Amino acid sequence: MIFRLGELFCGPGGIARGATTANINNPEWGISHQWANDYDADTCKTYTRNICPDRPESVICGDIRELDFNKLYQIGDIDALAFGFPCNDFSIVGEQLGFDGKFGPLYSFGVKVLQDKQPQWFLAENVGGLQSANEGRAMQVIFDAMRNAGYRLYPNLYKFEEYGVPQARHRIIIVGIKNDLPYEFQIPSTVPYINADVSCRNAIENPPIPENASNNERTTQSALVVERLSHILPGQNAFNADLPEHLKLNVKGAKMSQIYKRLDPTLPSYTITGSGGGGTHVYHWTEPRALTNRERARLQTFPDDYVFEGSKESVRKQIGMAVPCAGAKIIFEAILKTFAGISYESMPANIEE
Repeated sequence: MIFRLGELFCGPGGIARGATTANINNPEWGISHQWANDYDADTCKTYTRNICPDRPESVICGDIRELDFNKLYQIGDIDALAFGFPCNDFSIVGEQLGFDGKFGPLYSFGVKVLQDKQPQWFLAENVGGLQSANEGRAMQVIFDAMRNAGYRLYPNLYKFEEYGVPQARHRIIIVGIKNDLPYEFQIPSTVPYINADVSCRNAIENPPIPENASNNERTTQSALVVERLSHILPGQNAFNADLPEHLKLNVKGAKMSQIYKRLDPTLPSYTITGSGGGGTHVYHWTEPRALTNRERARLQTFPDDYVFEGSKESVRKQIGMAVPCAGAKIIFEAILKTFAGISYESMPANIEE
C-alpha cells in the first residue's frame, strides 16, 4: 500500500523527505505526499520546491488557527498524518510555558484531523522538554487526546545521534495506530547504527560541499567575534573558554551553553536551533566563523540539492526547526514494515504510554 500523507506544521520538509524516501525494498509499500500546511511563506515555498513541485496547490500556506480544514480535505483523502506541532512553549531553551504559551495548544489541530479523517496511523513530533512541561501534565493531556481520537500510542524519546544523524538532537516522536487495526509498532533499534560515523567533521567535509551549492553563503564575522573565537577551543563556549576580560560576555541568566560554542569535530554537532541572537549560530571547529546554512543542513541530513527559499536568516530558521530527514526516514520505514508484516530490530520504548 502507498499511504497518502497529510501534514500540519510541515516545516521545510524534513519529515516529508523522510517519508517519501522511506524504502523497505518492496514497491508495493511506500508513502506519498497528499497535502500540507504551514504558516510561513518561505517555508511553504521550500516545501513545495522540494517535495511537490508539480502540485503547488497541495500546500496551503496560512495560520492553522484560521485555516478552513475543508480546503485541505478537498485536496484528497489521507491514510496517514504527520504533525510536528510547534515546540516553542515546550522547549527547555525557552520559558517552557507549555499550555499557557501561544504555541502549546496547537497540538489540538492535529487531533482534530485525527478525529475528522481517522487515518490509519500518524506520527507526531515535539521536543524532549514536553515531558516536563506544566509539571509533566502536558504530555499526558496530549496523549489522552490522541487516545480519545481512537489510537494506540507508541511514544519514544529518540536521540538521533544514536541513529546515524551527526547531531545531538533529542525529540519525542509519537506513532499512533488506529485501535481497530491489528498492528503493533516497535521502536527501531539503534544497534544497526552503532558504527556510524556521526562526527560533524565527517558530515560537513565528506564529501566536500560543491562550490555551486545553494544556501552556502558565509556570514561576515566582526573583528571582535573573530578575536573571541580565536580563544575558544573546539567544544568550548564563551563561558568556559579562557577569554580575556574584554572578550567576556556580560550576559545575565543565559540558559544556552551554545553561545559562541565551537563544534568538536570528533563528535556529533550540538542541537541546531532556528533562532537566537549573537553567538547562537553554531561555530566551526577551526575557522573563526559561523557555519553556513548548507553546513547546518548537512547536520540535519538534508541532501545538497535540497534548496531552501528565502533570506539567509529565514533559511537558518527553517533548517533549525526541521526534523532530520534521515532520522524521520528510519521511523517511517519501521511503520511501513509494521504494516507490511516485516520484522525488524527493535528495542523497548523509553517513555511510558
